[in-house]
Formats: sequence, C-alpha cells, structure tokens
Amino acid sequence: MNKIISLVFSAVSAVILASCGNLQEAAEGETVSKLSSQVADTFSEITEHSSYSSQEESSMEKVKITVGDKSFTAVLYDNETADAFAEMLPMTLDMSELNGNEKYFYLSDNLPTASERPDKINTGDIMLYGSGCIVLFYDTFNTSYSYTRIGYTEDASGLANALGKGGVSVKFEKIS
Repeated sequence: MNKIISLVFSAVSAVILASCGNLQEAAEGETVSKLSSQVADTFSEITEHSSYSSQEESSMEKVKITVGDKSFTAVLYDNETADAFAEMLPMTLDMSELNGNEKYFYLSDNLPTASERPDKINTGDIMLYGSGCIVLFYDTFNTSYSYTRIGYTEDASGLANALGKGGVSVKFEKIS
C-alpha cells in the first residue's frame, strides 16, 4: 500500500511540476481549473486498480493465468461475480479474438452481474460481458460498453504478446 501511495504522490507531483511550465499559457487564457482537471485525471488513472485498502486487498483472491509458457497473476475483485468465477476454477478456455484488444469466451452458465460502464478498459482487465462472456483485455482503451468487473492482472507486461493474434487457450487457476 505504501508503494501505491508513493507512486500516486510522485505522479501527482510530476503533473503539478509539468503544469508549472504551462502557467504562461494559463495567463494567456488557459484556466487553472483545466490544470487541476489534468491532475485529477492522472490521479484517477493511477488509482484505477488501487481503490481497495491494504486490508481488503490482502483478502482478495489471486488467480494464475497461463498462456502457453507465460504466466500472469490476477487479483479478483471482492464481488459476487468474481466469487462465482473463482468457484469455476481451474478451467482452460479456448478464447477467441475480437477488435485487436481482447480475447473472449462464452460460458455455458451465466454468472451474477453488476454491470457498469467503466469508460476506460486497462490492459489485463478481466470482465464479464452480459452474463456469460468472459473477456480478457490486452490493450488499454476507452469504451462505451457495460461490463461487470471480475479482476485485473497485477503486471500485464507481455500479456499482449503471449495472447498473440487469433484464438488462444488460456488457463485460469486459483493460487493457494
């Protein structure tokens, strides 16, 4: 948690310092509120995955995602959908490609939903589309679609390369 706080502080400081260079522009018409909005947006991006306290995070279940010979660790959110997903593990899914940014698989059973429009998808996000489609995202982008959050990959570097183009077999299993 201290690492997250330090990272947030550093990022906010960097944005504020970078914004100082824009003070001349502010004097020429750019308002300070716009600069404050930039700081708020940066802070929001940094804290996207760190909205839980350290106590809650320590109780969150972790999952190993294996693609070929590469493994990634994911954290499941503390919600009914993630719990139902975890109960299905271990499982290997033959995931299909969509839009050059996600792999998906339609389950035979539906999971509980709490859909929301996240506005932004991050690389490594694991979400439920509708009530039965597991989606693993390997790119960051804005979206207008609604999803139910299941979890996120702690370090998604290399995920896109591991998933490759086209369909791929992805194994999800609990870490004990």
